[in-house]
Amino acid sequence: MCATGACRCAAVAHKCAPTGVGEAEVYTLRLAVRFEIAMPTATPSFIVAIPARYGSTRLPAKPLRDIAGVPMVVRVAQRALEAGATQVVVAVDDQRIADALQGHGVDVCMTRSDHASGSDRLAECAEFYAWPDEAIVVNLQGDEPFAPAAGIREVARALAEDDAPMATLATPIVEAHELFDPNVVKLVRAANGRALYFSRSPLPWARDAFAVDRDVLPASAPFLRHIGIYAYRAGFLKRYTTLARTPLEEAESLEQLRVLEHGYAIAARLTPEPFPPGIDTEADLERAERWLAQR
Repeated sequence: MCATGACRCAAVAHKCAPTGVGEAEVYTLRLAVRFEIAMPTATPSFIVAIPARYGSTRLPAKPLRDIAGVPMVVRVAQRALEAGATQVVVAVDDQRIADALQGHGVDVCMTRSDHASGSDRLAECAEFYAWPDEAIVVNLQGDEPFAPAAGIREVARALAEDDAPMATLATPIVEAHELFDPNVVKLVRAANGRALYFSRSPLPWARDAFAVDRDVLPASAPFLRHIGIYAYRAGFLKRYTTLARTPLEEAESLEQLRVLEHGYAIAARLTPEPFPPGIDTEADLERAERWLAQR
């Protein structure tokens, strides 16, 4: 790793470059929340960048942990390739991760070890590769080995079809315990599909319904769980890392709030396929093994 913090990249393969609402209205709203019906559109060209940090307090050497005989980071890279990315770059901070990716059809970028976030790590890659400002870069987390290819494509499409500098995905919340779980990030959207706010608190607060029963979610409210996959225009990715941290970001411990607080828009769409939970703990690894065995 270069002492100046410059990115050292190795081309590992050929790709281098209910209340008060009528029954019919409630049913219609439920459909509107759960499905976004639109004419199919072509998937734009996009890059997938995967931040993969060796150090993890909850799961040491996380990227290299074995899932049914395959390192986690390799499984994530395979999902990106299946999605049809024009380039897949894994931003690493340890040679052992780079070695595990040899021969898997992706590029490896050795980045600084002192980055505060995965976005900072990807911004270093964007500078090294000199990606054009309008290039679409999908940030696929390195602990998402089962991310659906359709979801990866959808977040890229969401950005391409909006002039926002950033896009993300969400999925309906159907169980009350999810809404009240602070580990589940909630998202509320405007009528134009852009994010209004992200929070660990229950959003929106169904005042009348929850005054009676908090164990059942009213069908008239659009409860959404945020999915932590992002697409950026490369120019904004580089600019984002220069933005000062913000009060709401620090209060909620949600990095994406920095974008909204600085006045930038985030396009938010529903995922076309479920995203299985990511891998953060030993228990998550065991669950992943069982999930694969059942497929």
